[in-house]
Amino acid sequence: MAALCESFTLRGPGPGGGGSGLDPGLCLEPGPGSDLVLLTERGRAATLFKISDQKPLGCWSVKQGQILTCPVVCNFETHEYIAVHDDKVLRIWKNEDLNLDKAFKATLSADVYRIHSLPQGGALVLFRGGGVRSLDVLLEAPQQEIENLISAETIRWSGAFMEGQEPVLIFTTQKDKDFFVYVQKPKLNSLHKYKLEQQKLARPLCFTAHITNQTVTLLCLYTNHSVYQVLIPLQQDTEEEEEKEEEILSKSLLLKLSVSGAALKGTSLVVLDKDHIAVLGNVPDPGRKPKEFLTIWNTKFQTLQTCKDLPRGTTGQLWCYEEKFFLIHGKVLTVIMYKCETSSLAAAVGKLKDSQSLDVSSFVNWNTLEEEELVASLESQESVALKAESRMNLRSNRSTGRSGSLSVEQLLIRLKDTSNYVVEIELKKLIARAPTLDLQAAIGCVVTALTDRCKKNPKFYPQSLLQEIVETRDLSYSLCPDLMAVALEQKDLQLLQICLERFPDIPEEITYACLKAFLSMSEDHLKSVDVNLDSAICYVDVECNDMEVKTEILENGFSEEMDQDMCDTKIPKERQSDGESCPVGLQKAALLNAVLHSPYTETFLLPHLKNLPAQQAILFLRYLYYLYVKCSEKVNTTLPGIRSPTINQIMDWMCLLLDAQFTVMVMLPEAKDLLSNLHKFVRAQVRFYSELNKIEGSLRELQRLNHLRESQTYSIEVLEIV
Repeated sequence: MAALCESFTLRGPGPGGGGSGLDPGLCLEPGPGSDLVLLTERGRAATLFKISDQKPLGCWSVKQGQILTCPVVCNFETHEYIAVHDDKVLRIWKNEDLNLDKAFKATLSADVYRIHSLPQGGALVLFRGGGVRSLDVLLEAPQQEIENLISAETIRWSGAFMEGQEPVLIFTTQKDKDFFVYVQKPKLNSLHKYKLEQQKLARPLCFTAHITNQTVTLLCLYTNHSVYQVLIPLQQDTEEEEEKEEEILSKSLLLKLSVSGAALKGTSLVVLDKDHIAVLGNVPDPGRKPKEFLTIWNTKFQTLQTCKDLPRGTTGQLWCYEEKFFLIHGKVLTVIMYKCETSSLAAAVGKLKDSQSLDVSSFVNWNTLEEEELVASLESQESVALKAESRMNLRSNRSTGRSGSLSVEQLLIRLKDTSNYVVEIELKKLIARAPTLDLQAAIGCVVTALTDRCKKNPKFYPQSLLQEIVETRDLSYSLCPDLMAVALEQKDLQLLQICLERFPDIPEEITYACLKAFLSMSEDHLKSVDVNLDSAICYVDVECNDMEVKTEILENGFSEEMDQDMCDTKIPKERQSDGESCPVGLQKAALLNAVLHSPYTETFLLPHLKNLPAQQAILFLRYLYYLYVKCSEKVNTTLPGIRSPTINQIMDWMCLLLDAQFTVMVMLPEAKDLLSNLHKFVRAQVRFYSELNKIEGSLRELQRLNHLRESQTYSIEVLEIV
């Protein structure tokens, strides 16, 4: 028996379907651990995701003008990443390498079709001409000649497998209406070619395979809504077989695909185990868009085990690793967990006893469920869940003498039209419950129901309740993806500040929207807003106009006199206060600090920062410059306060903003003095630290001399300090 379990979003655009979505040319490969996957977007970048945390751990992109031409893979033996850009340029790097342009580079002599990495078989490189090399052999001589075995054919699919201790590479090709199958053993330099038997009025759409007992089972999804099976024995090479003409492979019908009596037009096919496969496809709906389904089939008994409707559509791509499906649903990359058990006739016809049924409740849904989905999932477990709930309520009633709180599904229904007072009471009961495995997901569902109601009725907005939930529960953006969008619409700056400080997985589009909203707010309006000032109150000057010129000696080696001496230019007096007075008010500084603390990936944030209005970009840069000067005044380069920005965060954002807005900054007259002062200050800091390095060298020399004197050996040393 097989079952589809919980689903969640691994990566996607902003809430509500905003943004351009994901590139349909992407591909997914397993990462260096069972909880990691590598997402490659054609022509753009490769991102390593941790599935359980639903957040990226690293991102590497090629330079402008370069194109990733095959999926990035992980070498499981060395834990290195391998990529090919512009067809022939091989790149190899590790986790700690940040700049892909500085990674190992080798230019090959032929175009690469794909790289396959096996846990115990190393990496295999398949070239477009059909040649195969192991990565180790290829690196010994990158310019070695690669044979062209399929000059008039085009590769359609390839896969790598282990048979014992020996890697086996299988790929299919097409020439006009004919399809061919190649089975290659790179270590033995063995290659066998077969021709696939033609099917009248139908052609193969996609392939997948697995190897069992020295036999390759090739599964072919055809345009006639059928899955065919082809068996290919792994042969031992002999001279007679090498000279023999290509063998024609016969196929047998495995499945006729249909859902609710309608033919399922498959687009992708993956193998789950020896008895189960998954097919992604669509069913025509007259007058409407075709309905798309993810289905699991039992190949032993030719039965449909389960299916899931995908109303937002897909790109037709499907991947499967570690009992998880990965597909693009709408504009987001979705993960759907599944479970398969050993095939039996009782399970195939749906007559398996309850005691043997799958424990689908053991999975935690870390993504927001729609109200209807949650109610449906609870109803499907009615035989167990309702009995347990009734027993729990009876015990609660006996001990307290009153009725218990509402169940989650009842609360979701009541949230649609209940008054604020009732909503607040019931939610406080839910929050007060003892932590359980499913409580976090339940609270995420409740927050989503509240935000849905807020979008339908703008007058309904339980501000204090939402803030309390976010502050008291370790939620994430993925659990309630519409919350920050609603807060932006309501201009709830306090809630946005809390989310930026607590959520670990905020999309860069939302981070940018918050930054733009904070910068556009007037100082007079912000004075009436209640936000947490702990991150800024210890160093931001509340009244800039009353500031006097500082007379203290700066500890980190910088002063205006030093700056003028080093730069040989005088700074106008009206500009000398740029590094002393804060360009924004206390409230705005606290909000901007929350943005600085929000995690981001440079590749995804940079395009948004390019759209930041010029005046807001200058104001933000002035604030970053102010923070940089403040950090440099102290030896430990640390700002006082709680959750104050670090020097690394300030420098990273400053560099990112200058990269995004450099052309605008150079062209604007009002930015000229700011950039000039920033340049002078940085140059003074570089020179100061250079002098410190010289002093450090002199001190080391003195320590060495002192050590020699202590050894009581006679020597003459001449030390010249310049």
